[in-house]
Amino acid sequence: MRASTAERAGCDECLRYARAVISFELPPPLAELRARVRAFVDDAVIPAERAILEEDRDKKRDTLNALRARARAAGLFVPHLPEAHGGLGLGVMGMCALFREMGRSPVGAACFNCDAPDQGNMDLLLKAASPAVRERWLAPLARGEITSGFSMTEPAPGAGADPSNLKTRATKVDGGWVIDGHKWYTTGGGDAAFLIVMARTSDDPRTGATMFVVDRGAEGVEHVRDVPVMSPPILQHREAELRFHAVRVGADAVLGGVGEGFQLAQARLVPARLTHCMRWLGWADRALHMCREYVLTRESFGKTLAHHQMIQKKIADAVVGIHAGNLMTIHCASMLERGLAKEARPYSSMAKNHVARLLCQLLDDAIQMHGSLGYSEDLPFSLWYRFARSARIADGPDEVHDVVVARDFLRGALTTLV
Repeated sequence: MRASTAERAGCDECLRYARAVISFELPPPLAELRARVRAFVDDAVIPAERAILEEDRDKKRDTLNALRARARAAGLFVPHLPEAHGGLGLGVMGMCALFREMGRSPVGAACFNCDAPDQGNMDLLLKAASPAVRERWLAPLARGEITSGFSMTEPAPGAGADPSNLKTRATKVDGGWVIDGHKWYTTGGGDAAFLIVMARTSDDPRTGATMFVVDRGAEGVEHVRDVPVMSPPILQHREAELRFHAVRVGADAVLGGVGEGFQLAQARLVPARLTHCMRWLGWADRALHMCREYVLTRESFGKTLAHHQMIQKKIADAVVGIHAGNLMTIHCASMLERGLAKEARPYSSMAKNHVARLLCQLLDDAIQMHGSLGYSEDLPFSLWYRFARSARIADGPDEVHDVVVARDFLRGALTTLV
């Protein structure tokens, strides 16, 4: 049976749509920008990694600040921010292209002022802060003059993976609020100039939380200690235990509106998971290429390691895992670009879990493939693994994301064949 004119027109429209939309080619300007970022990381950041980490032990920033000045001069600083704040105004898809390259070094994102938690906090201030708060905190944060922290995690029985357990409370008073509570784990909290603090403002399960911008040096903010963790401290990734003793903030310290804390947390977390994935993918790709160089030259039992099938299996799993994680990230980013933040949530959970597990497994395999050399500090894999292990906890542990994916699929809110 011959197709009607209308049917042929519909098929032609479908074909035009497929050719226009289903494309993984970057626009030429973005491809050029990505190449510039990669060259900067290869030529300037990676050779300076050791110096940055050694200086960081004494909380010095000489090498980091020099690289930041070079990145700023090259027009590559804070590219995620609008031009009015010194950035390039890139959307989430543009960030996908650049953050993967920055992430090839564990200090790469910091050199471009795109590291967590500052990058997510910048976006949150831009979205929800009052003009006065943006002027006071966003401007110097965007310039790289200060760092910030995000305070939500509390000791049991307070908020952790379940934010509804939030115990820190903010009480309304004339002209503002008074905050009392205990935050056990705040990344960068000891050195941060300001904190974004989640506090309970009512007992409503949906609208009972509010976010506040708090001066880290305000009266009543107690830095109990830096929390020792599995990896050594690195840049602003220092975990601090804080207490808030009747900390007074003004009415304009509220982010968004009173009761919008959980809503803003979700708005921050979905893209934050993706930016983590972008950086982790670049890191995983670099580690895999280091493995390739080694297994192609190291001989064992009469042939190079690359000719042993068990090594080939590890390489193949890593290649497939990186490619799959990249596609998951790009797909979820495209949803955010189209304004589908709510629909993107389970896909961000899938991407975050997949890439976090991939990174940990790949680094474990890299150590195994290099043997005692991989376990030694002569190569960075053991140090990288200690850094990377937090990936499976940060922005929600694996188990919570698995629940989100299963729940949304079971209720018909998630499509596997997009």
